[in-house]
Amino acid sequence: MRTGKVVVGLLAGVAIGALAGILFAPDKGSKTRKQLVDKGEDLVDDLKSKLDGMLNSVTEKFEQVQSQADAFVEKGKAKYAEAKKEVNHTA
Repeated sequence: MRTGKVVVGLLAGVAIGALAGILFAPDKGSKTRKQLVDKGEDLVDDLKSKLDGMLNSVTEKFEQVQSQADAFVEKGKAKYAEAKKEVNHTA
């Protein structure tokens, strides 16, 4: 959760800085609007990239936990079968 807040804060800071720089630049309005659109598209692309990375990381961790859980269940089943066999043998 902390990483997400840092990313959002960083992107907001970059956007505010870029917007202030463009608004105070001595360019024509059409050129300024184009620069704003370009910067916005760059920020969206960057955010998509970061979200994809975070999603891949979460997916990878989920798969690891799922694999560990499956191994734990199989180990439990084997222990249960062994204990059942031992109980039936002594009865």
